[in-house]
Amino acid sequence: MMTSLNTGNVTFMIITTLLVFIMTPGLAFFYGGLVDKKNSLTMMFYTFISIGVVTLMWFFGGFSMVFGSDLSGVIGNPMEYFMLNNIDYTVSKSHGDNIPFLMFFMYQLMFAIITAPLMTGAFANRLNPFAWIKLLILWMLLIYFPVAHWVWGGGFLSQLGFVDYAGGTVIHTTAGFSSLIAIMILGRRAVTQKKESSNVNLMLVGTTLLLFGWFGFNAGGALAADDVAAIAFTNTGLAASVALVVWVLISYYHKKKLSFVELATGAIAGLATITPASGYVSPQGAVVIGLLAAVGCYFFVEVLKRFNVDDALGVWGVHGMGGFMGTIYIGIFAIKSVNNIEASMEQFFIQLFGVVAVAAYSMLITWAIMKVVKGGVSADIQSKGLDEEYFSK
Repeated sequence: MMTSLNTGNVTFMIITTLLVFIMTPGLAFFYGGLVDKKNSLTMMFYTFISIGVVTLMWFFGGFSMVFGSDLSGVIGNPMEYFMLNNIDYTVSKSHGDNIPFLMFFMYQLMFAIITAPLMTGAFANRLNPFAWIKLLILWMLLIYFPVAHWVWGGGFLSQLGFVDYAGGTVIHTTAGFSSLIAIMILGRRAVTQKKESSNVNLMLVGTTLLLFGWFGFNAGGALAADDVAAIAFTNTGLAASVALVVWVLISYYHKKKLSFVELATGAIAGLATITPASGYVSPQGAVVIGLLAAVGCYFFVEVLKRFNVDDALGVWGVHGMGGFMGTIYIGIFAIKSVNNIEASMEQFFIQLFGVVAVAAYSMLITWAIMKVVKGGVSADIQSKGLDEEYFSK
């Protein structure tokens, strides 16, 4: 009998888990609507295939590598929860005070599923689907599982006092900086699209699902329907809204045209940046972070363009630098009364060290993975579209 079970918290976690899950098809629709129609199926395939692949990896040792007993601060014991053996089906105090172990398992799975596909927007139209599956598997094994353990599973970064509330480092920094290396290895697209979005409606559906799901993405980090969840929920909406408005203003001043793509990108930049700090800062702090997210991420997206680096959908500038900046902002804006983390010079440098270490590690390992995987497509295939080459009619 689950004597310490809180049914309200279980219900809350089921809802937030579903909200995080809906972000994965949301990401597929968002990316699928942005690229040329001839590559839309391929872009959506990248994301949807991760649902199956990562779920199997999570079951066959991935969860254990993140949350198993710590091995020298580097990785969790991969056999501890392998195939969900030796687990307690009731409440596990180390994985949520009032929710079943399996609820925590499933909630964390949704984070694992969506992380690697974030990269695909950067190298759109340049990687064949089979190479993507290889990249996905190796990337999860060598980057996501270890980094998630360092931060959330009791690894060396958490032992130093490093914090990341909902994945600014574990998810956005790893994917964003990995994507930067991937596009440098794959090179520029042989064919660039003329429109910023081939299907605005599909892109907006994806944006809506991402915005909707992100409330669960951040609020669920509390693992309970409590005051911290309410703060994270509120901070999520505030940062996204401020970043959306500021980004649109900057974009209009810069390009003298309004754009739904820019509007959506601004909101996502705010969400990526507030994510690591959402459970540690006040609503006032979230407003400032939203403002800084719009200015900072817009700047970094434009920087890559100036250096002629072909990040097709701005992944590094929005997710990579958004997560990077948001992680550091914990050391500047965190308030102890919110969630026992207080901004200080010491915390700032702990955050800076941790996020730089993760970014550097992600880039190095991705470089090695890409050298093994390869998988770039020819100019001819890019010209006719990956969908025609790899998918049946």
